[in-house]
Amino acid sequence: MTEHTDSENQPALESASAPLAEPAAEPTTGEALAVAPSYEVVYMPAHAEVAETTAADEPAVEAPASAAEPSAELSAEPSAELSAQPTTGEALATAPSYQVVNTAVISGEEAPAAEPVEDFGDMLAAFEKSHKHKTEAGPTLQGTVVSLTPEQVFLDVGYKIEGVLPRAAFEKNADTVQRGDTFPVSITGRNEEGYYQLSRFKVAQPKDWTGLQAAFDQKLAVSGTVTEVVKGGARVDVGVRAFMPASRSGTRDAAELEALVGQQITCRITKLDVADEDVVVDRRVVLEEQALAAAGERYAAMKEGDVVSGTVRSLMPYGAFLDLGGLDGLLHVSDIAWTRITKPEDVLTVGDKLQVKILKIDPETRKLSLGLKQLQPEPWETVPQRFQAGQRVSGTVTRVQDFGAFVEIEPGVEGLIHVSEMSWGKKVRVASDILKPGERVDAVILNIQPEQRRIALGLKQTLTDPWTEVAGKFPIGSQVSGPVTKLMAFGAFVQIAEGVEGMVHISEIVADRRLNHPSDVLRVGHTVQAQVLAIDTGKRQIKLSMKQLIPTSIDEYIAEHKVGDKVSGRVVTVSPAVVELGAGIMAACRAGASPGAPATAGSASAPPAQSKADLSSLSSMLSARWKGATPAPGAKPQPLETGQVRSFKISRLDAGTKQIEVELA
Repeated sequence: MTEHTDSENQPALESASAPLAEPAAEPTTGEALAVAPSYEVVYMPAHAEVAETTAADEPAVEAPASAAEPSAELSAEPSAELSAQPTTGEALATAPSYQVVNTAVISGEEAPAAEPVEDFGDMLAAFEKSHKHKTEAGPTLQGTVVSLTPEQVFLDVGYKIEGVLPRAAFEKNADTVQRGDTFPVSITGRNEEGYYQLSRFKVAQPKDWTGLQAAFDQKLAVSGTVTEVVKGGARVDVGVRAFMPASRSGTRDAAELEALVGQQITCRITKLDVADEDVVVDRRVVLEEQALAAAGERYAAMKEGDVVSGTVRSLMPYGAFLDLGGLDGLLHVSDIAWTRITKPEDVLTVGDKLQVKILKIDPETRKLSLGLKQLQPEPWETVPQRFQAGQRVSGTVTRVQDFGAFVEIEPGVEGLIHVSEMSWGKKVRVASDILKPGERVDAVILNIQPEQRRIALGLKQTLTDPWTEVAGKFPIGSQVSGPVTKLMAFGAFVQIAEGVEGMVHISEIVADRRLNHPSDVLRVGHTVQAQVLAIDTGKRQIKLSMKQLIPTSIDEYIAEHKVGDKVSGRVVTVSPAVVELGAGIMAACRAGASPGAPATAGSASAPPAQSKADLSSLSSMLSARWKGATPAPGAKPQPLETGQVRSFKISRLDAGTKQIEVELA
């Protein structure tokens, strides 16, 4: 049976004695007792009768001088003396019972016996029933924030008195809590100032072992007060003395654990042994569940596009993790700023408080993608108004790839210099041969594509285009020299100036033989002499010839002869007339009679025919003709025939074009 103190029983006993009848005013034998009446509770065995007691039967009970009200006394043992006077009532039940008997003596007279009014066993059972302790979970209420102080948050819970929560019970120490915000809370008790002590967790308030057992079975959180720090943890008053291990206190060090002394906490019973009165509680699991519940509420309230506050929790090479009040979000390195950032630690540090925008929420994994640069104006929105094709700009090389280099011309705006736009003359294989990260360069905007966020830049356009001066510096027929830059199957490329290359076809390399590949004669890097044959500035092409500069037999022939010289030659073709004057030396022939040749037959000036031929003179004429002397009079020129060997006179010599013209001598 539950024990109760005298102070607890006193009101019940007093209330039970109130309806008892006053004692009769009959004289008593003996000394006068105190005026205040007194009562004695007498144990009555089965079938016993209650008799009136007199002053002669029992010693008088003197009331204390300070007594102002009647007193009741519960006898621990049954009374050995029973009154001999019979009672007027029926016999009582066989079970023993307690009955209140008036033993007061007024004015020295014996008080008459009081009539039995109420069974004390029924009275005690009713008292215990009315004071039975139950464990009930505090009701969940909607608390509305009415005011905030530097330490606490006051909420209206629908009662006459407001409830109070510490600021630490909210995210970010209640920095984001505003008046009018509502939160589900439970009442755990009252504080010293009379306000309801609240909890954001459903809390039970056990009063005895039965309540503790119910809370343990239902795994309910209970409210308790930390009383002291002991070895390995702390003592907590949860209606009985309980132990909380330091590892399950939710604190990080001994100083935080000491700070909990005297504070009311919410914990959960993890061990309950009624027989040994051994109770172990856990505060950490409740804090974790509260944080998880708060995170769930916060996650449910978030949506894409919201701007939230967060604290940088950790930094990784690919971004930063932010604590959003129980929820973690990833701020990728590409979403930190519009400028290119290599490492997050270059601009962020752990503990920084940021305003970020929720870019994406994954409902399955509950992962949040955050953006910081999205809260700043996007520079590409005004690029078409600030930049135009042909404009010269300056920037810093941020990245170098094999195909080109990226240049930041202003924060958040990058352009690409392709390898083909880096040099007029030098063939760039990879961009790193020309540019390095961090270099400051000038470039010309070639084109802009705002939709794709692309700007094409040119590096070589900042220099004068050498092809604009090619025609004046290298006319056709002029002699040039330069190194061989590349060999192909069809010819060789020769650099004749910075940014200007010409091509020597394989057929123009040598004249005396046929080549299978230019590498049979040339090597990359060798310096060669060549003659300009043709120029096409639109296609940026120059045709060169090396064999035109190699001395040949025709050059020697032209150097040894002059116009008017008589030479012999063999007719190669008749139409057109081509004469071979030597090995590989060809000349064009103008066919016709020699100026000193005699007139043809039938001419009016022809001399009359001789009636008789002079054989001696004929022999002399033939001999002279063969030796190259003047032809015989009256001889006719013979027409040209292929294979004839004839005498010719040089009429034209051109050393530049290597052309020779002759006519019949």
